[in-house]
Amino acid sequence: MRKAKEKSDRLIEELDEAEKRYDYLAPLWNEFEHDMVSIKDVGLKTVKVAGVKCPELGEIEFVIKPFNTFVKPAWYMDGVAILKELARLGIESEVYLEKKRILDYQRKKTTQKVNLYEKVQIPGYQEAIRKIKRYMEDEENLSKASSKIVKERHAAEEEMEEESHD
Repeated sequence: MRKAKEKSDRLIEELDEAEKRYDYLAPLWNEFEHDMVSIKDVGLKTVKVAGVKCPELGEIEFVIKPFNTFVKPAWYMDGVAILKELARLGIESEVYLEKKRILDYQRKKTTQKVNLYEKVQIPGYQEAIRKIKRYMEDEENLSKASSKIVKERHAAEEEMEEESHD
């Protein structure tokens, strides 16, 4: 979870730095067609991280509207590349934020289960085991005592039989 958050934060910083790097081009963006670059598909894969299914960014498919390079300014191709980079950074950052959210939720859920076992169920089982052991010890003691009593009675009866035969 920490790694996903750090990666997301780093990508957001990269996005901010990239935007600052291209601030000097701001007046030129007015000449750029807003629908020139669009996203056709964002490929997401599912991967398991510590047994939890998380999204992972795959390919991003862009649709670039055809344009005449002889009519448009020379920086148009660079503008397309810049937009693709900025979009990739933004999408990748969102994917890592979602990954962090999923992992954080699963971590909280796991912590709750661990606390339930440690603080409620395990002590309850230990108490039940203690009671079972006491019961078994009592049964064993009673069994020994009853067998001793039976043995003493049997010995006493044998003595009485011997006395009666004499």
